[in-house]
This record gives sequence, structure tokens and C-alpha cells, in this order.
Amino acid sequence: MSTASATPEFIYKIATASAYAPARLVGHFEGMPIDAEDGYMHFSTAYQLAETLRLHFAGQSDLVLLAVRTDDLGSDIVWEPSRGGELFPHYYGGPLALASIVWEAPISVAADGSCQLPGDVK
Repeated sequence: MSTASATPEFIYKIATASAYAPARLVGHFEGMPIDAEDGYMHFSTAYQLAETLRLHFAGQSDLVLLAVRTDDLGSDIVWEPSRGGELFPHYYGGPLALASIVWEAPISVAADGSCQLPGDVK
């Protein structure tokens, strides 16, 4: 993931609807509590998304999936090893401007961790 050709066009942020709601009023998203704890905003690639939802959001039905164009975040995205050594996109640029979000969609995850991803995930 260190070269531009290997960088995906979009990365995805998962948020609860209640955590994301204030962003619509102020024009930027502060992130989830874990983002504040870790000092960066967690994102997943399309490839990593289903497993992230299964591991961290099973049984939740009040979620919003945010698609962000990777290039719009520039050098504030750092690809760092996480689950199983995979490189995950971490955003160190502070609050996420709503203008950076290409689309959003409601999403639910069943108790067993399964979910139907929106067709626009790529």
C-alpha cells in the first residue's frame, strides 16, 4: 500500500448513527470513541470492511457507512499494520470534513457478524 498505484480509490469509515448525527450540523465528523482514544480515525478498505464489521460491530443496526476518496485525505492517511499484519488506513488529519465524504449509507450487522454491503463499495 505504499505506492500510489496500490492505494484504493475509496476507504470506508463505520460510525453509529448517533455518533455521526452531530457532524451534519457542524460540517465535520470527530470520529468514534475509539478514534479519540487511539489518536487517529480508523478506516477500512473495501477488502477489509466485512471483517471489520464482523469483529467490531456484530449485532448493531444503527450504523452509517461513509465512503471517502483516499486522495482527498492526502498525506494525513498513514497505512499501518493492524489485524493480522494487514495495512489499514489511519487518518491523522483531525476531524473529517463532510466535504470529503463521497456517499453515506445506513448499514446493519447481524448478531453473527454477517451483513450486506452497499453495492457502491468498491
